[in-house]
Amino acid sequence: MSALITTQGTFSRDEIDLLLPHEHVFVDLGPMEEANWKDAEAESVIDRIGPEIERATDAGIDALVECTPEGVGRRVDIDLAVSEATDFPIVVPTGIYQEPNIPQWAREMSVDELTDWMLAELTEGIDDTGVRAAWIKVSTDDDDPDGLSPDEEKILRAAARAGAETGAVIGSHTLHGDVVDQQLDIIEAEGYDPSRFIWIHAQAEADLDSHERAAERGAFVEYDWIGGHDQDDQTYIDLVAHMTERGYADHVLLSQDRGYYNPSEPNGGDIDPYTYIVEEFLPKLRASSVDDAAIDTIVHENPFDAYSR
Repeated sequence: MSALITTQGTFSRDEIDLLLPHEHVFVDLGPMEEANWKDAEAESVIDRIGPEIERATDAGIDALVECTPEGVGRRVDIDLAVSEATDFPIVVPTGIYQEPNIPQWAREMSVDELTDWMLAELTEGIDDTGVRAAWIKVSTDDDDPDGLSPDEEKILRAAARAGAETGAVIGSHTLHGDVVDQQLDIIEAEGYDPSRFIWIHAQAEADLDSHERAAERGAFVEYDWIGGHDQDDQTYIDLVAHMTERGYADHVLLSQDRGYYNPSEPNGGDIDPYTYIVEEFLPKLRASSVDDAAIDTIVHENPFDAYSR
């Protein structure tokens, strides 16, 4: 039976009804060379993020997926501290971000060495936190619609190998549909299943044929800037309607890419509530032409299916 690995241990399907599949608790969006993430203190993050976690709990949200990998300030110790302070499960990743934020140590590793590193975090734990990674986060260059850099490809091949051994899903920050096609080809070539892939930020790709191609190959297609990024709710309603009308309801994920304490901003910057999707977006979606059964699949079934193993 599949289980969801979190900062508070593993959970079964009947224990997690509403999982937000793409949010952040802590992420450093400043210059990586300044390494502001290294000096952040858990108490400061708890003071800012804790109240938003409590609001999320009150709104019926049971857990969220932290999408910060190495290269943008991953601090699983802080994720754990927030989780313990709020009694709220957080799902954390192993993995590495895109160009130019790939750490030098990762550039120097071989595919086999990167695979071993991911496997250790997926099966034993991350640093000395005692928390196992549930999934693998990778990324591709936002400004390159043609393909992956050599290091991005190396990281993806390692992710596919680690995924094949553990069943962990691979989620990729990818803005271009043609690059997703290449990523799925690489995953298959490494012996893993495209159905264990999440196309993160699919809403950035205007070619809806590419959304359908990814879903047809089994991948999850995630629309995850709901409540922000200058895209109104109707944009996402239309995307959901398009995919459900074509029979892909069980391949769609919805989230916000919200929250987060940014240590490169004074006092962590502005914290966006995690509750917009529940309080504002879902009532609009349920009032649309999209079938309630499809919405329930997308909101209550797909996130657990994607991230459990």
